[in-house]
Amino acid sequence: MRFSSIINVAVQISVAAAQITESMLAKSVDSMTLKSSFNPIKEAYWTGLPHHRRTPFAVSPDGKTGYIAYLDASETDVHVQALDPTTFKETGTAVTVTGAKEAGGLVAHNDGFALLANEALPSGTSGAPPDNTPVAVLYRYDASGTQTWKTFLGGPNIDSDNNLASPDINGDLVFSEAAGYYAAYIVVTAYSGSATGHFGDAIRYITTDGKLENIPGASSSWGCSHNTGIALEAADAPPFASLCAEDQGALWLNTKSQGMMNDNVKVSNEHVINGASNEAMGGMSGSYSGMARFGGAKADSNSYIFTWVSRGAIDLTANTWMGDGYTKSENRTVARNVAIATFSDKNTLVGEEATSVVGSADGDSQVNWVTNGSADCQNAHAATFDATNALVTWEQIDSPQCNFDAMGCQGAFSGTYYQQIGSDGKKVGEPLKSMDSFVAGDMVTMPDGRICWPYVAMDWKLDGPANAMQASASKMSFACIGLSGGGSGSSGGSATGSSTAPASSAAPSTASSAAPNGATPTEYTAPTENNAPTENSIPTEAAAPTGYEPSGPEAPAAPPSTFETVVTPSAAPTDAPEGVPANPGPGEDYPVDDTPAETATSDSAANTTPAPYPDFSGFPDFPSFTGMPGGYGGYGGFGKGKECNIKGRTVTITTTVY
Repeated sequence: MRFSSIINVAVQISVAAAQITESMLAKSVDSMTLKSSFNPIKEAYWTGLPHHRRTPFAVSPDGKTGYIAYLDASETDVHVQALDPTTFKETGTAVTVTGAKEAGGLVAHNDGFALLANEALPSGTSGAPPDNTPVAVLYRYDASGTQTWKTFLGGPNIDSDNNLASPDINGDLVFSEAAGYYAAYIVVTAYSGSATGHFGDAIRYITTDGKLENIPGASSSWGCSHNTGIALEAADAPPFASLCAEDQGALWLNTKSQGMMNDNVKVSNEHVINGASNEAMGGMSGSYSGMARFGGAKADSNSYIFTWVSRGAIDLTANTWMGDGYTKSENRTVARNVAIATFSDKNTLVGEEATSVVGSADGDSQVNWVTNGSADCQNAHAATFDATNALVTWEQIDSPQCNFDAMGCQGAFSGTYYQQIGSDGKKVGEPLKSMDSFVAGDMVTMPDGRICWPYVAMDWKLDGPANAMQASASKMSFACIGLSGGGSGSSGGSATGSSTAPASSAAPSTASSAAPNGATPTEYTAPTENNAPTENSIPTEAAAPTGYEPSGPEAPAAPPSTFETVVTPSAAPTDAPEGVPANPGPGEDYPVDDTPAETATSDSAANTTPAPYPDFSGFPDFPSFTGMPGGYGGYGGFGKGKECNIKGRTVTITTTVY
């Protein structure tokens, strides 16, 4: 018995040593000097509230070279800078992708990098989007900074039913050496065909020599719509693991059919409105590092972890527009909590999927909650240390103001939290809080087991509009967490282990929002101690947010679309759609119309049942935010009307928001 006790104590000490502590967070502050200035803030759709502008980050498989991509402060041209992944200092000369409008994803190779961005097609291109609206592009550069190929992922002659552009990519890029493909999951807007004026998403597969290929059962041209969030992770063969958020009422693991078909796995019920679903995967400048493959840098496991933020779901009713298997719900809480799901493989959720039973009072009993307090959580991301441990992180507002239905909240920034999660979906220890580090770019597992990411060292605020911050950066910082302490590796001469430096916008936390494993979120009550939700832990329906009332019901689904095979020669540096000259020059400047256009759902995968085909004449309006206080940039500007042409019908959206 004494020997057994000694073993138990040793095991407990070993487990405790692996839990995240303050000493395990290392920061390299202002370690990288940028070639050009960078605006680290991106305003959210509709609300104008601040988000971190994503800075894609990647490290080569051999661990010798890192790359970071960022949008020039002029909002034209993307710069890609090589860096030393031990010191996080810049190396060599930055590559500038002229005319690019968004840094949408990055893959590092031992001999260079691949960048997902968007740019306007060359002037005079037949069938190009109007007003120089950009399309998604994948670029490949070698280690010397020379472009080896360039492949357009949108524009004319790619999709048979609709030509697609990407004024905002808001998606991700991954690569599988085993499969031999890049995959880009992107938001798209139709500018021709029956879905003109609507937005959805597309999954593109590109070979290592730059050929865009249609892979039945993996590629898509019109999947989840309106797409409001994307998660993508590589697998050893197509289709890669993917999830989407949409504005019909759910989050879907859609690896199987790449859309929002009800033969996919419903991960979560969500209360939504047209064009908004709680910024579940980060909203604008989000949709990265939301899903991670266990195995760390090797990514040699078949299992995955996914994180998102949610208000929970109660009182399920039928979504009559979508039909059987689709539901609507009400919020359980006013603020958003952090949730996770684990998958045994790219198609299989561990545990039960979300219910689709109309009349269910409880629509979120299957959710594995990381937090369950009254604080609002946002900007949730995940990465894996190894085959059995993951890191989930989020930002928190302890005393939030949630004035917008199905959108973000505002209030004093209360800290960034880092929570270790086991591959069994259980929390390990308590979350680490930091007031001076943020996740603003891809979370990358280094060869030594650290998880590292970029951010801009700044006084981060969440209590006002993005346009009030007027930030500009010429330096980039990096943070790392390693399970062995001190960032688990060299963190450069400027690194510090402190995680408690105050920010002027911070408010003291009144109570921990960490949830017991599996506990259902409760509004303004302390977490229960049980590992499973109980009747007493489930609250009554949350109070409705104040400040406005959305006009109109949820959006309908979009027409089916067929993605045609496009396999073009890659001998020339540019793999462009028909009508685009080889080696096109940079796109011209253009006014970016980033209003979320209305759209709907379809699926391009073989052997799947499409969603109901809608009648566009009955398409509902987006919410109208009239009578709101001024002072916010908002979506479309203060009091400015935006028009969406929907099947011959013009809808004017007034966006007087704050």
